[in-house]
Amino acid sequence: MHDFSSYDLIIDARSPREFEEDHIPGAVNMPVVNNDEYAEVGTLHRTDKMGAYSIGVRYSLANIARHLSEDLPKYPKDGKVLVYCFRGGKRSKLWVDALETIGYNVQKLPGGWKAYRRWVNEQLETAPTKFEYHVLSSPTGCGKTRLLYALREAGCQVVDLEAIARHRGSIIGAVPGTPQPSQKYFDTLLLEELAKCDPTRPVWVEAESKKIGNVQIPTAMLDSMRRGKTIRVHADMQQRVELWRQDYKHFEEDPEGLLERLRFIRSLVGGKEFEEWEQLAAERKMPELFERLMRNHYDPAYRRSILREYPNIDASPLIELHDLSPAGLLEVAKNIRAQYDRKA
Repeated sequence: MHDFSSYDLIIDARSPREFEEDHIPGAVNMPVVNNDEYAEVGTLHRTDKMGAYSIGVRYSLANIARHLSEDLPKYPKDGKVLVYCFRGGKRSKLWVDALETIGYNVQKLPGGWKAYRRWVNEQLETAPTKFEYHVLSSPTGCGKTRLLYALREAGCQVVDLEAIARHRGSIIGAVPGTPQPSQKYFDTLLLEELAKCDPTRPVWVEAESKKIGNVQIPTAMLDSMRRGKTIRVHADMQQRVELWRQDYKHFEEDPEGLLERLRFIRSLVGGKEFEEWEQLAAERKMPELFERLMRNHYDPAYRRSILREYPNIDASPLIELHDLSPAGLLEVAKNIRAQYDRKA
């Protein structure tokens, strides 16, 4: 694997839009041209290559001068610097020439981000297969995500796919005010998490379908999880409703927004059932609505899904959660570690 930890500074010389789509973890965006300048140079390049390069260099020198004045002083002068752009070409060269002239210890990433992206794709075909997975399974609201946090606190290796995806994994799972990463950056972050894990110890994950919101779990990861050890988690309905009231507080305060999301599945549940949801929302009976949603839609849908992904799930060990508080879950997690993760 690439080891970027040896660098004191990684400069991404691409435009902010390119950086936002995907970048090396820990890289700092110091673009030689901004989004508008990049578009302008690209448009002119079609008809006047030399003119485009002339404008691009002028923009680049001005922007690099600003970065040298405002950004570079934040980092040690004797540090090791890595620079990359899209293909490791002109934008990287402008940065490297400037830093070498000053006296920095600087290297250019061969092939740039494009080569890095190809490497990520290659790694994701093999890296997930190196681990044994312990897969937590339960209907929504049973606290398996919180149990995953407790397992991490108890010393287990955890890969939280929903945290990486910034999504809770259902049609109402978007996190308010938090956009999902692009598919490319999700892949980057997932590979970064796997690189931290020890292959001699199990990795704890939640059971997931192929998609988490708008991003997809790489096939090798999903297949490896399906071969893992499954552990069922259960909590009573009262606790599940209370957990939803905490996790989906934004919908409790905005039931119309909840129904708007759920309209996409009206044809699946039928008009009569959806009308019941509308009535409960209109009356602001949110605990009753949450329970009905789980009993009449989410639980049956999860059952169908989990049997497709894990046909032998009913033979898995069952863990009853009676206390979903952090302290209660930590005690459960410690017992799980002792039973299933003796190397932790």
